[in-house]
Amino acid sequence: MDKKSNTTINDVARVAGVSKRTVSRVINNSALVGEKTRVKIQQVIDELNFQPDKQARGLASKRSYLLGLIYDNPDALYIDQVQRGALEVCTKLGFELVVHPCHWNNADFIEDCISFIHRSRVDGVLILPPVSESRELAKALQERDFPYVRIASADLDDHSNIVISNDRKAMTEIAEHLVTLGHDDIAIISGPLHFCSSTERLEGLCSALKEKGHEVPKERILEGQNSYESGIECAKQLFAQQPYPSAIYANNDEMAAGVMRAAKDCGVAIPEQLSLVGFDDNIIASRMIPSLTTIRRPVEQIASLATKKLIRSFATEASNEKLEWEVTPYLIVRDSTVTPPDKES
Repeated sequence: MDKKSNTTINDVARVAGVSKRTVSRVINNSALVGEKTRVKIQQVIDELNFQPDKQARGLASKRSYLLGLIYDNPDALYIDQVQRGALEVCTKLGFELVVHPCHWNNADFIEDCISFIHRSRVDGVLILPPVSESRELAKALQERDFPYVRIASADLDDHSNIVISNDRKAMTEIAEHLVTLGHDDIAIISGPLHFCSSTERLEGLCSALKEKGHEVPKERILEGQNSYESGIECAKQLFAQQPYPSAIYANNDEMAAGVMRAAKDCGVAIPEQLSLVGFDDNIIASRMIPSLTTIRRPVEQIASLATKKLIRSFATEASNEKLEWEVTPYLIVRDSTVTPPDKES
């Protein structure tokens, strides 16, 4: 057969010696086809260079094969990682991703999201923090019986509709690391406390340190805005305290970078005089000097898991793979944390 011709699903079925329905099931990743048959049909699809017609596929299944991604997050690196994880699954299962930036503090936020869903004809939506923390949006989607999966830092929903990054649990690793090094004067630069992720991390670290006999004084806790500039500002406030802390935890790597800049301006050496820990392990963490000890949040894994869960919620041919609802970030130790000078032997 001429591979340059317009190969149809009927051609694939005839060459493979199977029914058109069986080929369709392979295209849609149905679990109803045996592995041997699946491999055989996929080989024929590849040999004939068959490209399923997405429009016809959508008409046949009454789906658009489009997924929406709703977000309001200024962190471009985080958004990029989420898209990579989601697209990996979409590509394998024949879906496309439509992104929708929004402003979740606007009065018409809910209407804007619902309008996007109707306008784009997506089959379901992935919702990123902080938008995912909106109970009103979740309620609006539930009332319309519309498929969604939230990515969040706390258990906010039915486990079929959420994937959480267990940030609170991850903070125990920071506490263990710093206390083991000998730090007993630890300061915290939190993120905006109206964000669930910020409160989870703050409460998680304070609780873990308290269990180890270390209370964090109120004056050692400052609220940042998850920005480089607020990291500088908060760090300078901490350095103005005498004595200043021996270690600082910043709610994200961008604020940690701000702390490094403030430390340089104030003549505070990292890590010799101050240990520093961040959160996210984005690309700048390993490129700072010194390299940053931080919590690695497996964003691509989380996004991939959420995308699979979303497709499963409405696609009968979705895989029966067991899908978790929780992922725990973990500590990456680098050069920015050492034993404090007064504890060195």
